[in-house]
Amino acid sequence: MSETDQQLVAAARNGDRAALEKLLRNHEGAVFRFGMKMCREQEDAKDVLQETLLAAARTLPEFRGASSVSTWLYTIARSFCIKKRRTSKFAPEQVHSLDADPEAVAAVRDQRRGPEEAFAGRQLREALDAAIGALEPMYREVLVLRDVEGLSAPEVAEVLGISVEAVKSRLHRARVAVREQLAPVLEPTDAAGTPAPAPEGCRDVVAMFSRRLEGEIDEAACAELQEHLERCDACRGRCEALRQTLATCRQLGAAPVPAPVERSVREALRRFLASERA
Repeated sequence: MSETDQQLVAAARNGDRAALEKLLRNHEGAVFRFGMKMCREQEDAKDVLQETLLAAARTLPEFRGASSVSTWLYTIARSFCIKKRRTSKFAPEQVHSLDADPEAVAAVRDQRRGPEEAFAGRQLREALDAAIGALEPMYREVLVLRDVEGLSAPEVAEVLGISVEAVKSRLHRARVAVREQLAPVLEPTDAAGTPAPAPEGCRDVVAMFSRRLEGEIDEAACAELQEHLERCDACRGRCEALRQTLATCRQLGAAPVPAPVERSVREALRRFLASERA
């Protein structure tokens, strides 16, 4: 835990209500964003945030600090997200696969307004959000936790209850799938708006580049990849598109909680804490 979280946890355990509220407030944005990415509807994400904070307030005495507060909260939030996906009126009737989804690809194409605006503006973020939403939940949660919220691979593994190797395997597949969906925005296209296919023998280069970003390939393999990118314009463009995708993911991780949601959830938390003291 960070020093600030340690201090707030200690104070909250000693009955400091203000410390508990501040601790949860410091992490509410991350929990809400996770709920939005996993449930896809603001009302569901608000419920996930509220239920997570109330559960954390109830169970704080059981939290021993073996993991970070954020990891603990994500674990709680994930359980509520799973329940929401099963019961919500907003739940999709079918789950998208890792294969390119035609409607999502069309939505990405529709967002394009020109290279400069697409790379820097709201259109790219909206297209990325649609591409993330097209992933199966098991891949979506890994990408959101690692690339949007910035958890380490071991922290993601702890939240999901899987191995670090499984986290990285899902992460690379998710990154490749999202980059493919964003290709109409991020890469040169033909007259029909279709990106050029990967050159023969280059189909695994983007996945290898993702592994390089995670420090998973040795120095020799890294040098070989770099040499290939220097002589292959197509692969260099595809890997640059992945880099741009990940940079935009980090921008999504800065989105605040909408003010009405924040007010509603904080009021519910205050009512709960007041009832606990009564």
